[in-house]
Amino acid sequence: MDTAIKKQMVEKINASLEHLKVGLSGVRTGRASLVLFESLMVNYYGTPTPLKQVASLATPESRLVTISPWDVSAIPEIEKAIMASKMGLTPQNDGKIVRIPIPLLTEDKRKDLVKVVKKMGEECKVTIRNLRRESNDSLKALQKEGSLSEDQVKKSQEEAQKTTDQAMIKVEETVRKKEEEILQV
Repeated sequence: MDTAIKKQMVEKINASLEHLKVGLSGVRTGRASLVLFESLMVNYYGTPTPLKQVASLATPESRLVTISPWDVSAIPEIEKAIMASKMGLTPQNDGKIVRIPIPLLTEDKRKDLVKVVKKMGEECKVTIRNLRRESNDSLKALQKEGSLSEDQVKKSQEEAQKTTDQAMIKVEETVRKKEEEILQV
């Protein structure tokens, strides 16, 4: 396979897999996870600021997240940001620390989350298939230019298919692990 085309395909596949992992890390599982709060923005003195820049986060128990702001005047804004997020969590504050109990997921909610996870996995697979198609199109264009023979193109397409198959297996494993995590009570 043409090395530049293969390298570009592999880089884009790895980026897609990383995007999937980041997306899945934001899916709630019923356990306390700081990853849920990483993308949360707090209106700090009129400026949207990442939560982790205005407070320290911890998980002292498996079903509790604590947020200790460096400036206690930010607590109302932190609570607002958590309530405005679509996580369905209710913050409790004692004036110094914001505590967020993570409720158990209902069976229906677990099934809904599994559907979301599967959809994310399928979107990643579609992206990978599109990358394979782009790679094959580039190879055919090189064949038309005369840079590659028909045999070289065929061999390169087989390599692209192997790379795609390996990426699909990684997607399926990642999605399966997340499903198990969600369904675990």
